[in-house]
This record gives sequence, C-alpha cells and structure tokens, in this order.
Amino acid sequence: METQVSVILPVHNAEPWLDECLRSVLQQDFEGPMELSVFNDASKDKSMAIIEKWKVTLEGSGIRVVIGGHDSPSPRGVGYSKNQAIAQSSGSYLCFLDADDVMMPPRVRLQLEAAVQHPASIIGCRVRREPPNSTERYTRWINQLTSDQLLTQVFTSNGPTVIMPSWFCSRAWFSHVGPFDEGGRGVPEDLLFFYEHLRKGGGVVRVDQSLLLYRYHPGAATHAVLETTIWAHRVHFLEERALPHWATFTIWNAGRQGRRLYRSLTARAQRKVVAFCDVDENKIKKGFYCYEDSLERPRPRVPVLHFRAARPPFVICVKLDLTGGAFEDNLRSLHLQEGRDFLHFS
Repeated sequence: METQVSVILPVHNAEPWLDECLRSVLQQDFEGPMELSVFNDASKDKSMAIIEKWKVTLEGSGIRVVIGGHDSPSPRGVGYSKNQAIAQSSGSYLCFLDADDVMMPPRVRLQLEAAVQHPASIIGCRVRREPPNSTERYTRWINQLTSDQLLTQVFTSNGPTVIMPSWFCSRAWFSHVGPFDEGGRGVPEDLLFFYEHLRKGGGVVRVDQSLLLYRYHPGAATHAVLETTIWAHRVHFLEERALPHWATFTIWNAGRQGRRLYRSLTARAQRKVVAFCDVDENKIKKGFYCYEDSLERPRPRVPVLHFRAARPPFVICVKLDLTGGAFEDNLRSLHLQEGRDFLHFS
C-alpha cells in the first residue's frame, strides 16, 4: 500500500526526549498508511539504541520505519538531516517533527485534512510550550495570529508565522520549493525555506488546535542562529516583498529599533522613508533624525512626528504585547488595514 504520510524526524543527541517523541508517533489516531523517516546526524549518545527499540514497536503496529544517518565526527546540521530524511521517505505528505517535541494524537489526521484542501500551503497548528512560561509572548503570538496575519506578519519576529516543528505539506509542494539550505549551524533554514515558499505563491494555514508540545531548552538548534543573521534576512525580504508597493513610508518608532531598521535599509529604500513617528515627546521635540553614516550629501534629516501627525503606510518597529495595550490602542484608533496601510517588523 502506498505510504500517505511520512513523519520526518532529524535526530542529533536527542536521548532525553526521544522516548516521549516516538511514543507520540505511535499514538497518532490516523488510520491511513504512515511511516517514520529518521535521520541520525552523528549522535554520540544513546539515540540510535532508542530508535532501534522503537522501530520494533512501531512496525508491530503497522508504522513503517526508515532509518538513515552518518557517524562522522561532527553533525551536518538540521537542513541536511531534514533533506536526507525526506529523500529516503516515500509518503505523499510530509509531517515535520523535532526530536525534542511531542505530537498530540490527532495531529497527522487533522493536518492531512487541511493539506488536502490547501495543496500549495504549509499547514501549521497551535502549540503548547514546555515549560509553559519560557516564551510567553512568542507562544501567544504564534497561537493567536488570524488567518490574514499568517501572511501579513511574515516580516515579524525571528521565524515563520507557523513554527517549523508544526509544518505539514505535500511532497510535491516541498519539491517545488525546497530543499532546505544545508549551510549547517547558524543558518535559519526554516525561515529561508518559508520565504522561498512565499515567493512561489505558497499559502499559510493553521489548524486551530494545540497539536504539538513545543519544548524550550538551552540545547535547541534554534539558539545557534544569531539574531543579526535573522535581522538581515528579514530586512532583505521586507525590501523585496513589501517596499516596492509603497512610494513612501513612515517608520513607527523613533527609538533604537526604528533607527536600526532605517540604517539597515539600502539607500534606495532609505529615500522612501518620509518620517519616523513616536509617542515619546523627547524624541518628537528633537524634530528629526540625522543618519551620520550616510554617504549621501547633504546627509538625510528625517522628520520625527507624533503618530497622529504621521501618514501611512507604516513599518512598525514597536514590539507587540509589551505596553499593556497602549500601543495597540493607538494603532487601532487610526482605523488602518494591516498589510495595506501598515506592516509589523518587530
């Protein structure tokens, strides 16, 4: 029987979590043909012994298990491991899983239903963070985005609007977009794939149930990616995707983040910035921001206005959910449309 869903599981030194992770594969309530494709990326702990033990149990319950890997002195990285796990798998649909996470029993069934309806989309889901208080604002953000915001807020935060360990998509669509970047440690392979997916017209859909326990711990691969690397990719994508549609725009935040965005833009994009806006009277009193390192002469002096005196569209560099609702109230009071009149960048 043809495999319908392949669970894609890269593994590197995952001994503490693997039992719980693999048990969650066994406990899926999906009744179609399913396989687990594991790629061991140079683990030096007991990961392989745990996988071999679970292979017997999983195959006994009808879930085919494919195991690949290498035992070189050092790992090749998450992008490489995912690509290898996909290459050795055979399912028409791919369900991504990280070895330190846990799937809820209906995950494969519910995401497959959504993927069949949306063949050119990445399907995500709501998640439960473990430990619960580790990234409260971030978890709230990924769980509460509206279906429109899954596409308008792609310039925000440090990753995609649906997190990688919750991804589910057809193999055909993955092949159209991919593979993952194999640059290894320090490369945000999920964000790069996500941007390429959007460039090719892909959609983003979230199943609004908590289908994944998403674990936070110091050893997670995501911590190896520098914030400056992600910032540079985000700025480039903003310039490529959003700014060409605007003749001019205003940066909302005359403080550090707003000025950092301005300095990160190409000279051509900087020339489109007609103002900064803020609520801080001290910044507004200064009247303008002068970019001292600009090569242009005379150096640009960008006005700093109160947000009510500024004109859209805005690129917003104010972090959400941090001001007790004050910023959100100010934004709502202007009756603007997200995506057309403003985009979030922080």
